Amino acid sequence: MANEELNFDTDEVSVIEEGDNALRDPSTLTAFISERFKRAEDARLNDETRWLKAYKNYRGLYGSDVQFTEAEKSRVFIKVTKTKTLAAYGQIADVLFGNNRFPLTVNPTRLPDGVAESVHINIDPNADKALDEIRTVSEDTPSEPYLFSPDMELKAGETTSDLQSRLGGLKDKLQPVSEKLIEGTGKTQNTVTFHPALVSAKKMEKKIHDQLEESGANKHLRSTAFEMALFGTGVMKGPFAMDKEYPNWNDEGEYDPLIKTVPCTNHVSIWDFYPDPDAQNMDEAEYVVERHKLSRMQMRSLKMRPFFREESVDRAIDLGASYNRKYWEDDMVDYTTQQSIERYEVLEFWGYVDASKLEENGLDIPSELNDMDQLNVNIWVCNGEVLRLVINPFKPVRIPYYAVPYELNPYSFFGVGIAENMDDTQTLMNGFMRMAIDNAALSGNLIIEVDETNLVPGQDLSVYPGKVFRRQGGAPGQAIFGTKFPNVAGENMQLFDKARVLADESTGFPSFAHGQTGISGVGRTASGISMLMSAANGSIRNVVKNVDDYLLAPLGKAFFSFNMQFDYDTNIKGDLEVKAQGTESLMANEVRSQRLMQFLQVASNPALAPFAKMDYIIREIAKSMDLDPDKVTNSLQDAAIQAEILKQFQQPAPPPVPPEGMPVEGQPPPNSPEPAPAGANVQDTSGGGGSQIGVGTAPLPQEDGFSGNA
Repeated sequence: MANEELNFDTDEVSVIEEGDNALRDPSTLTAFISERFKRAEDARLNDETRWLKAYKNYRGLYGSDVQFTEAEKSRVFIKVTKTKTLAAYGQIADVLFGNNRFPLTVNPTRLPDGVAESVHINIDPNADKALDEIRTVSEDTPSEPYLFSPDMELKAGETTSDLQSRLGGLKDKLQPVSEKLIEGTGKTQNTVTFHPALVSAKKMEKKIHDQLEESGANKHLRSTAFEMALFGTGVMKGPFAMDKEYPNWNDEGEYDPLIKTVPCTNHVSIWDFYPDPDAQNMDEAEYVVERHKLSRMQMRSLKMRPFFREESVDRAIDLGASYNRKYWEDDMVDYTTQQSIERYEVLEFWGYVDASKLEENGLDIPSELNDMDQLNVNIWVCNGEVLRLVINPFKPVRIPYYAVPYELNPYSFFGVGIAENMDDTQTLMNGFMRMAIDNAALSGNLIIEVDETNLVPGQDLSVYPGKVFRRQGGAPGQAIFGTKFPNVAGENMQLFDKARVLADESTGFPSFAHGQTGISGVGRTASGISMLMSAANGSIRNVVKNVDDYLLAPLGKAFFSFNMQFDYDTNIKGDLEVKAQGTESLMANEVRSQRLMQFLQVASNPALAPFAKMDYIIREIAKSMDLDPDKVTNSLQDAAIQAEILKQFQQPAPPPVPPEGMPVEGQPPPNSPEPAPAGANVQDTSGGGGSQIGVGTAPLPQEDGFSGNA
């Protein structure tokens, strides 16, 4: 049961007035919902059979279709399906939560609308004068052919005020210098560039991540990933606005909780999900029905939620319990119990309904929708009563469910999971193991043959150590014979191992990937294991791509649309796009970090540095090291400020002033003779014989004048 619903104003959603409930006949609408539900239920009968078999293989239970002969004594079930399902689930969970962040990013579009991609300001003291000079240049003689000057990047017809309205999340920060801002990227050393679109994108990204974490999406995503691996399809629902209670005590010590409205998501079990049978995916689905199992208390709580009709809820409760267990519910329980608490079956419908049928049930259709033949609505029904009837509030219109297949089946809405892929090999492994155990039991004991004509009548024929049989006279011969049954358990185990190898191939998850020991051949070497792991990652890559395309990307876009529609913070809005990065996280962090560092070395070249997005590179390096880039990296502007601060500490200290009369380092002492002009032959007069002997530095090897003598 989803405990969250939208809390919108009445101008977004139209409802039936309470006073009109008694005048409306909901039978037509409830019959319509029941017919849609029955169609979807009948269409997925074969899928239910597959899911039920997958569940039994996971639990290690034999179905009623498995018949054992009298000779088969063993009932062992080798739960390899469970092992591989958990391995696949672990892989998907690592992709979703490996870096403690959801693999979702928000970036500006290539040509963002509404928010400027970049703006710059000229910090040159003579900027105003230079600006005037540039603006007086004739259009016929541009200073830079085929390239606008840095100060000439305002679009045609655009004014400064227009640019100010497109600063997005930097509007308040850049307000003091808004008059000097110029659109475009600065191309000189005297310009500082800002990226309003990128700032808005990162604020939106942080907002979505906070909303996912605050709503407990981790738990629901894990449940979805598990059913996806086991049954082949996982389902998520949302986002919906929910009032969340935060514990708080006031100054007097009284409990005074804080109520905050947050968007949240919910996992929907595949067993309670009934999509349009004519659709291949959610984009094609015209309707979805979710089946709820509610207690009397949960039914009463519906009256506290927005747009539920109190009188209809009360009538549905008074009509009594209406929940009937499905056949698969009885097969999935370990033991049968008598249902002691009455339950109600409530159907939640999202999809298109004829406008005339809605008007018959009292729905006030807004004037802007009068020309539409069908409307997308949300309807709750129980015991023939319409509990809730509202127009789908989401813009653009969408059905808030996301069904992600483990392995895509192009001819069915529901995908194929681990259990179904290894169904046959699981049956083979069970059969070979039972045969091996039964054979071991037979071969470990003697088969006794007794000739009773040679024994005294009336003896106990049971065999045990020290047993004495009494023999009577007659024809000589052996009365008791023992036969040894041949042991072929080894052959059965070889076949079992072969079936297990087939299970590895059919699922794409080799046994060593989930801890199996005894790997032989190439798998015993480090390089061999690396090759096998690479092959395993290749198999899971398609699965993760499905997670990106069918779950993460649409869920992220739904949160983006939700915030764009219902959040009043303009700093997070803009022409942005949401991207799922689950596939990228499959690449080992070490490999990604190495590649990023290599690119950073290349980009450090002064000729190439202007073309590299250094802030993005640094952020990606932090991600590859499992670090939060928002906590360990600065923006370009903050980095420039910090660089200036560090520069102050790195400047060398001025040399000390020497005492009066002492020479300064690097300068001749006072009263010293002036140095000889360049090229003069400096000689010392202190030699013998009265002649001037040149005293200087001896020439070094490879220099002029070197004689070769030391």
